[in-house]
Amino acid sequence: MTHHFEFEKPIVEIEQKIAELQGFSKEKEVDLTQEISKLQHKLIRKKKEIYGNLEPWQKVQIARYSERPNIYDYAPLLFDDFIELKGDRLFADDHAIVGGIASFQGIPVTVVAHVKGKDTKENIRRNFGMPHPEGYRKALRLMDQADKFNRPILTFIDTPGAACDLAAEERGQGEAIARCLQAMAGYRVPIISTVIGEGGSGGALALGVGNIVLMLENSFYSVIAPESCASILWKDTGKAKEAAASLKFTADDLFALGVADGILQEPLGGAHKDVNKTADGIAKGIAKHLMKLRKQSPEALKQQRYEKLRAIGRFEERAGQELSEQSGSPEKA
Repeated sequence: MTHHFEFEKPIVEIEQKIAELQGFSKEKEVDLTQEISKLQHKLIRKKKEIYGNLEPWQKVQIARYSERPNIYDYAPLLFDDFIELKGDRLFADDHAIVGGIASFQGIPVTVVAHVKGKDTKENIRRNFGMPHPEGYRKALRLMDQADKFNRPILTFIDTPGAACDLAAEERGQGEAIARCLQAMAGYRVPIISTVIGEGGSGGALALGVGNIVLMLENSFYSVIAPESCASILWKDTGKAKEAAASLKFTADDLFALGVADGILQEPLGGAHKDVNKTADGIAKGIAKHLMKLRKQSPEALKQQRYEKLRAIGRFEERAGQELSEQSGSPEKA
């Protein structure tokens, strides 16, 4: 049975009416082409109206949807000869982070991505997309290798956050994330980070220190989950919708603030509606920026990454006015 979000009910009702008329027309051999055509046009308008004006909380629901495509869905459409490499050479292979080498439009690249499961069994295996320290150390190992062999790094972010259980703390979660941040800041190769779903806290940022940060239209990137924010501010997780509106973490918000450098459009309804079309948009966005970045020197890449990070969140106090936010003007993807 197909899952539908609450805000999709008007769309579902029209689709059901169309299906009923088509069934009746076939069964009774009655020509209802005109009536069906009117409903189909109404359906298109309703989809554009609803999906074109989604609230932040509705985008959170789409970003977290269990059937939302992950790196295993995108890899065959984006890359040739993707070879997965496992293990951190220290403790174990973490299933919440996948990485390897591949060819992107003829260019050798290193790919590192968060992965959630699509059912309960797989989610348990992948710890619901929340990596342990060995996951970040695997990512670090692969990115170090990419820097050594001059391969661009492509990261794909989709995690509620890093694992925060006792085992993760015992094995040095904070240190593992910090090393990723430190290393990515100093790499001499192009780095493009793409938020494909949920970007939660330091667990997401560990793969997000890129020269370019792209975001799918219905993804979000935040220091905290809306439920956790609501719990802290109002002692009520039921206010997650209000928290989502206040956090300014959607692709549109972060593009305006200069955190994201481009927004990648999704099919109406979300990436899960048409994986091929979504992958095509991702490929075009990455290719556009990778072409420019590969022309820069290693030192210029490091400097650009530094300047991008330093430009985020600048404030200037003006006489007689409140603090006003300053940000760059990122290019469209």
